[in-house]
Amino acid sequence: MASFLHPRHALAAVLSLTLAAGSVANAQPAKARPTPAEKTVGKIRESRGYQAAVAALDADHDRIVAETIQLTEIPAPPFKEETRARAYMAMLKAAGLSDVEMDAEGNVMGLRRGGGPAGAPLVVIAAHLDTVFPEGTNVKVRREGTKLFAPGVGDDTHSLAVLLGYIRAMDAAKIKTKRDILFVGNVGEEGPGDLRGVRHLFTKGKYKDRIGAFFSMDGTSADRITYGAVGSRRYRVTFKGPGGHSYGAFGLVNPMAAMGATVVEMNRIRTPANPKTTYATSVVGGGTSVNSIPDTIWLEVDMRSESAEELSKLDGLFKGIVKAAVDQENAARSTRAGAISADLKLIGDRPTGETRPDAEIVQLTAAAVKAAGFTPVLGASSTDSNMPISLGIPAVTIGSGGEGGRAHALDEWIDVAKPHSLKGMGVGLAALLAVAGI
Repeated sequence: MASFLHPRHALAAVLSLTLAAGSVANAQPAKARPTPAEKTVGKIRESRGYQAAVAALDADHDRIVAETIQLTEIPAPPFKEETRARAYMAMLKAAGLSDVEMDAEGNVMGLRRGGGPAGAPLVVIAAHLDTVFPEGTNVKVRREGTKLFAPGVGDDTHSLAVLLGYIRAMDAAKIKTKRDILFVGNVGEEGPGDLRGVRHLFTKGKYKDRIGAFFSMDGTSADRITYGAVGSRRYRVTFKGPGGHSYGAFGLVNPMAAMGATVVEMNRIRTPANPKTTYATSVVGGGTSVNSIPDTIWLEVDMRSESAEELSKLDGLFKGIVKAAVDQENAARSTRAGAISADLKLIGDRPTGETRPDAEIVQLTAAAVKAAGFTPVLGASSTDSNMPISLGIPAVTIGSGGEGGRAHALDEWIDVAKPHSLKGMGVGLAALLAVAGI
């Protein structure tokens, strides 16, 4: 999961609160009337079914924590999620879902049938199986009181366990939704995965034409609603040249000089603060030895923006800088043994976009956050929701409840203290039921 960005709209505007009209100057302030979304969520929270489901989550809390630990301790580095995926698939079966399967990309999923006709639009709620950590990382969970410490424990393993809790709680409360709900543990959300799991789900998967709304559960914060998709472009640029001995071939062109000029010039680019647009020259590698002019040097670059237009502009500037750096080095030193070249390989391409702030899924989720006593924080980030948002399918990313910190670090942690954790879990459940209908 990428870091969450600043809110992009005033909360009052986003939630579309309707105020009762005042009369005279000295009258009492008019009281805000509940919006249709707030009324819907209020009815759900007051229903016997929802209250029974929350009671079931309460009784099931220790199991959810135990499953968080169990899944966290199954390594799931990028492109190697299968062991965890198979364990999660077994859990989905044990939870009673139908049509439990693993698709061709490695996503695992199961269906909870609603009251609508077979083949009707459904709601997806997904959490990602993969972590950012490489193979061999120690993923043993350390527990200190109500805190769990381990790489990937909050991003995004706890969400996987919470989804299992939702299934069991809805069954215990005998809740029948109007729409089918597809529960998914997807692969490829992090880094080089480039959203490959949800790409498959929405472009090739068996349910691709049925998905009417999408929730991604990622991270812990229950007040956070991601409805904007921060797009990204990532490149690996390989600079090549003839190479040679550092003394004997001195004076030949050097691909490292072209790479260095690219890094320097890129970091002089001024990008807009709104829409927020960023870049990072992130990883470098190559070379032969300390006493050799390298024949190959490579650089990885990350570029992001809330705006497709600004991202495209930045992409063009970057490509121009690479070309100029190559031309500059070829003009500065001898090319008698060969010239410098640069090969740009796109290694990541996440689409941008936005679910409208007045869309039903945003309104209902914000109402669920507010009804639980939190203040909704709406904004943009780079998550699995990027894919459906880019296709015009209503989507938001929400948290699993509780607190956490140090995501993507070896000392990542979450706090599963029951009252706060349960309160947060209730937000996602209410939003899911509001969109699926009961």
